[in-house]
Amino acid sequence: MLAFPPAGALPSIGAARAQALPDLGDVSQVNFSPTQERKLGEAIVREARAQGGILNDPEVNDYLNELGNRLVAASPDAKQDFEFFAVPDGTINAFALPGGFIGVNTGLILLAQTESELASVLAHEITHVTQRHIARQLQGQQDSLLMSLAALAVALLAARAGGASSGDAAQAAIATSQALALQSRLNYTREFEFEADRVGFQRLVAAGFDPRSTATFMEKLQKSSRFLEGSAPSYLRTHPITFERIAEAQGRAENLPYRQVTDSLDFHMVRALLRSYQGEAREAVKFFETALAEKMFNDEVAVRYGLVASLLRAKDLARAKAELAKLERMTPPHPMIEAIGAHVLLENGEYDAAIRRIESALQRYPNKMQLVYDYPDALIRAGRNAEAAAVAERELQRFSRDGTLHRHAARAYAALDRKTKHHYHQGEYYAWHGDLRGAILQMELAVKAADANFYEHSVVETRLRALRREVAEQQKEAFARNG
Repeated sequence: MLAFPPAGALPSIGAARAQALPDLGDVSQVNFSPTQERKLGEAIVREARAQGGILNDPEVNDYLNELGNRLVAASPDAKQDFEFFAVPDGTINAFALPGGFIGVNTGLILLAQTESELASVLAHEITHVTQRHIARQLQGQQDSLLMSLAALAVALLAARAGGASSGDAAQAAIATSQALALQSRLNYTREFEFEADRVGFQRLVAAGFDPRSTATFMEKLQKSSRFLEGSAPSYLRTHPITFERIAEAQGRAENLPYRQVTDSLDFHMVRALLRSYQGEAREAVKFFETALAEKMFNDEVAVRYGLVASLLRAKDLARAKAELAKLERMTPPHPMIEAIGAHVLLENGEYDAAIRRIESALQRYPNKMQLVYDYPDALIRAGRNAEAAAVAERELQRFSRDGTLHRHAARAYAALDRKTKHHYHQGEYYAWHGDLRGAILQMELAVKAADANFYEHSVVETRLRALRREVAEQQKEAFARNG
């Protein structure tokens, strides 16, 4: 479930936006260290988030991180943290960014018919990171790394152009076409692709997934391109799939004993949730009603969950409540069902009941981010702003960099007329969202407010100095590049 409304299509990223990326110097002359990779990856992700290129859905992103980290843990070669996120784009693509950031388009998640197929793609992308393919490519570049990567961010993260207004769609298309010309410099070599296939396959098997899924999904990707007008899917442009790669994947699987692998319920529910976002709300409702009537599904629980999500989107709260009751009678407790149940209550104005449900669910699932976000949000809706602020502050001790929690804290403190706290948390939200100048403005307002104690004032001033220093460094880097 979306925590906030999704943003529109990405505008073009030019030299001004490239200034947000860190200066790495001439990478052909220096070693591209893991620290530099992480710094660059963080900058691109921040840029993508600011432009709406990351799906703001904790259910989907939680699932991708659980699946991805299961694959990371299956082999001892990962030396850095990984972060997985969904891109709100119906085209078929997945990609690794420097520093362990891996994005997956919603179109690819929906194309995968089994969890093992999706896992095979993540295992391949994880291997590009662990084998340092990106760094090895970047070390050989002679020209403007920063501009290339700014354009690459657009090419990879130009999200949902088809759902935007015609002007925005045209702008995103222009940005994408410009970026693809530069992206070719960073496409993986044939050797890197074969290495990612081989090591990724070992990772997939070690994590307990179906070894046949790699070849199966490669064939599916090839077939999907035959039915698309124009060029091949983005994934095939950056990861060319040849008959040789498919044959090698098939050969590896044939050497292993057959074992049946069952998909997780989470896999089917996340796909149902993504399907509930497609098209008009009533069309989504009809899709799940038809699937249930004709028994065209792999998992009935997931289809009924998708129906509840679609009814919520259509504002048909009475039916959503009735279908939720059917869903709960047929399955044991599940965090995604608990969360959507709370949303049904919230949208129906039953705030106290929703809060009780969220509190109970958090005792069983304390790390489910949808529930973590929903708790302060529900308290704010109920007018219990002091409690909401306390909850958000407590969770920020665990998730200190989480922009969504900072946003909820800012809302609660605004309602309480706590100006310093309101502007501080709003500033942190802007910084997380890539708007450093907006963050500085909020911190300056927080400094000027007269309702802070000495400790709170010191925290704000320290953060303000850090933000100003970061912007000054960016300006210095930009001046040096353009000098």
